Amino acid sequence: MNKGSFWALLPLILFVVIYFAGSYILGDFYALPVLVVFVIALFVAFFQFPKKNFNEKLASFAKGSGDENILIMILIFLLAGAFGELSKNIGAISSTINFALTYIPPQFVIAGLFLVSCFISTSLGTSVGTIVALAPIAVGLEENIAGIMPIALASVIGGSMFGDNLSFISDTTIAATRTQNVAMKEKFRVNFKLVLPVAIIVMIIYGLQGFNMLNNAHDMQIGDYELIKILPYIIVFILALSGLSVIWTLGVGILSAAIIGISTGSIDFLSILKSINDGFAGMFELSILCLIIGGVVGIIRMNGGIDYLLHVVTKKINSKKRAELSIAFLVSLVNLAIANNTITIVIVGPIAKDISDENGLNGGRVASILDTISCFIQGLVPYGAQILAALAAANVVLSEEGKTLLSPIDIMQYLYYPVLMGLVAFLFIIFRKDKKEAQLT
Repeated sequence: MNKGSFWALLPLILFVVIYFAGSYILGDFYALPVLVVFVIALFVAFFQFPKKNFNEKLASFAKGSGDENILIMILIFLLAGAFGELSKNIGAISSTINFALTYIPPQFVIAGLFLVSCFISTSLGTSVGTIVALAPIAVGLEENIAGIMPIALASVIGGSMFGDNLSFISDTTIAATRTQNVAMKEKFRVNFKLVLPVAIIVMIIYGLQGFNMLNNAHDMQIGDYELIKILPYIIVFILALSGLSVIWTLGVGILSAAIIGISTGSIDFLSILKSINDGFAGMFELSILCLIIGGVVGIIRMNGGIDYLLHVVTKKINSKKRAELSIAFLVSLVNLAIANNTITIVIVGPIAKDISDENGLNGGRVASILDTISCFIQGLVPYGAQILAALAAANVVLSEEGKTLLSPIDIMQYLYYPVLMGLVAFLFIIFRKDKKEAQLT
């Protein structure tokens, strides 16, 4: 194997250093615009190796950005954004939440919040969107019983990571499957076997803790719901599970949400178009970022950076188990550095594909490992968007009431789902059985 060049990795190293150091200094890992930092990394890649023809670098950038998987991934991102925005605006989220909480006894409200978060995040394909929608409910429970806010927020974060990892329209699922060139149902079959037992165990834990904490709770104030508004989520889930292309699945989901919205008087035609456009707009930055990352990786590959990384990572790989552990290590390292699981997969995915091809790994397993390990890290980093979004919802209320603000540690001690999900994922790799791999996937 070509040993490549370490210095070809300078753009990625510079990105991590600028982003991590700048975010640490500012005290906010979402203060620095990721896109701007990556454009800086792009120009570093252009300036490197001046003896090489600049037009060749541009051609490598265009080839990387125009990769089939990246372009399809961007189209899916746009459609997923449109579906999420439209379904939210017709009242699908509030109906789902109110329907579930109507039939959940107060003693099991924490386990119920976890279950609702799992469903909402699987339907929306976004963990942060789920947390933003459900965190106010978790915060409001404090009025019923003091001290419940941290564990309630943790249950919402845990459930949101379930869907972020498993949903057919999640950014991470789309990125993981497209970079490994596998069908979503292949990754889902592997992933589902991993996370379902974990989700059941976590529900039991939250159920026991919630029963003890909420036994004397007062009745909660719950809004109205319309069952028909939950239908778009169910349609998308069933179609995706059936194996229909995610592009057609999302198209049907958008159409069904529009029809239900108009028939119930929840939205008019112009508002539907605006919702779809807003959904597209919400994915613009991520889409452009994918193009830039693809182009930077294309130049790095031309300069020998990917060959160098593969040489370093794979020189001690003598089994499929070590190959998968190497991929898990790369995902963990990058995700810890940039605190964004989708971008992590976009960066590591092509490298993981090379490792996979070199060692004859199963694409469904690799996509599942990429997604699961990234969600495990993302669900626990105190500077990640998930914990920060939950803290923001809680501390606004607490500051208004003059109470002590929550810290990440207050919530992290109850984050059972990400911890157990990561543990199971590593056990899945360590105790892999090659002879039965076809049956497992």
